Amino acid sequence: MPRSKARRMMRPDARAGLVAGLVLLAMVCAVEVADGRSPSYVGLLAVPPFIAAAFGSWRTVLPVGLLSVLLAALFWVTSPTGPQTAVAVNVGAVVIAAAIAAAVGAIRQRQMARFAALSRLASVAQKAILGPLGPRVGDLPLAARYVSASAEADIGGDLYEAVDTTYGVRLLIGDVRGKGLDAVRLASVVLGSYRHVAYERADLRAILADLDRAVARSVGLEDFVTAALVEERGGTLTVLNCGHPAPLLLRQGRVIPLAPPAPAPPLGFMPLARPLVQRLEPGDRILLYTDGLAEARRDGEFFPIEERAWGLLGHGTVQDGLASLEAALLEWVNGLLDDDIALVLLEYTGAGLSGEARGATPSWEVGDVANPGVREV
Repeated sequence: MPRSKARRMMRPDARAGLVAGLVLLAMVCAVEVADGRSPSYVGLLAVPPFIAAAFGSWRTVLPVGLLSVLLAALFWVTSPTGPQTAVAVNVGAVVIAAAIAAAVGAIRQRQMARFAALSRLASVAQKAILGPLGPRVGDLPLAARYVSASAEADIGGDLYEAVDTTYGVRLLIGDVRGKGLDAVRLASVVLGSYRHVAYERADLRAILADLDRAVARSVGLEDFVTAALVEERGGTLTVLNCGHPAPLLLRQGRVIPLAPPAPAPPLGFMPLARPLVQRLEPGDRILLYTDGLAEARRDGEFFPIEERAWGLLGHGTVQDGLASLEAALLEWVNGLLDDDIALVLLEYTGAGLSGEARGATPSWEVGDVANPGVREV
């Protein structure tokens, strides 16, 4: 493999460990040469391999360890007073230290490989339980996107689903507390329960009660799921919110947070959510999202979702809008997200107005010339 390609494949932390080990080697050698007498600092050459092992695999440790052993032997052989037993003992200690550091690096590499395999398994399981949404559910154009966090972050428990029932189009978006396979497992429990009861219960509050019991049966005392349940029926939107970020209503250049009339705890804590009812107008769009979007930041500054929502989401198709939002978000955080994000965007077309009639001109962000910066709270 070419050297340049190998350098690109090395992880940043492993590269940092290798550089730190080599720098310490150079410093010990410089001090030893400057001393000029019988080798007195050879034992310090046992430290660089352990520094490399703290950051990288055995492949990172091996060159540092070999170089430490060779330099220790060189100082012993070329000593002005001739080879000494005390120095030989230090050289032996360096050899043992290099071997131990290499073993530590090998163990660390196996642990990282196991963690990566579990993360891939969680990701596959998550994609399997979510499934695709859109391009329409009932009469509503709808799009969903799942924006994964950085490779170093654990997989999240974000979830969404939309179903067309005899009671109207119903949507669920939620976020499980915690990360990893346990979060994915709980998300599957919530989605499995919702996909059953959403067709059976006429009252949204009964659906929330069923979901709350499903969560309570499956988790410990400190686990929970934030959720927002949305129903569109005949142009009327009903929202029940259990500790979840409020959906955003986009209407003619305005952004209206659909905050609940009163706060309610998440699923798992027996929430009693009060419904928010909103009459829709043709062309209205509703964005549902998880808290990874609300908490995305750059240099301590949060992504201004309410200020930019209309410019990003109010144009083209709903698929175009989510694509623009994801691109703008990743640019804001320089491609590094700390948490997964689930996004769902739907449009109420109304009678005699189709989503296609609005035009589908995808762009990054469209400003509102008529009403710049206007939003309703």
